[in-house]
Amino acid sequence: MTQVSQVMTRGVRTMAPTDTVVQAAQAMEELDIGVLPVCDGDRLLGMLTDRDIVLRGVAQGRPADRTAVTEVMTPDVCWCYDDAPIEEAMDKMRESQIRRLAVVDHDKHLVGMLSLGDVAVKGDMGEAGEALEEISEPAEPDRSGLSQASGAAGGGSATGQSKTKKKS
Repeated sequence: MTQVSQVMTRGVRTMAPTDTVVQAAQAMEELDIGVLPVCDGDRLLGMLTDRDIVLRGVAQGRPADRTAVTEVMTPDVCWCYDDAPIEEAMDKMRESQIRRLAVVDHDKHLVGMLSLGDVAVKGDMGEAGEALEEISEPAEPDRSGLSQASGAAGGGSATGQSKTKKKS
């Protein structure tokens, strides 16, 4: 049985809690990635995704050069142990509908990341494909609270007015 440690990515770039959103975005650009673990030393505090930056930072008008990553990160992190079987890690990914999983040792120190890509390339392509299919099931977004600013993309009209025609 394959363990997570056999296929995970080691030497993962992390962000400190006090690093800014700009620094995180620059690291993501440099590494061509969309997620970074936020750690205090090697203790995992949360995960920061490009989506977190957009929805909790930019969309809220937070100044990216003065906003700490802890203000926009996801604090409740899904993780697995490095000696866990791949199947167990894939089950966690399916349940949480995520494509990347933080990997910790039994002292809860971050030791790597496991992605569907890692499993596909270094592990079981069939398992990765099945997980991707379940993870990628479309969600029904709640658009009831969207403003007119969301326009046609958010279900509103592009002009902010109703397109109902009056009969003459």
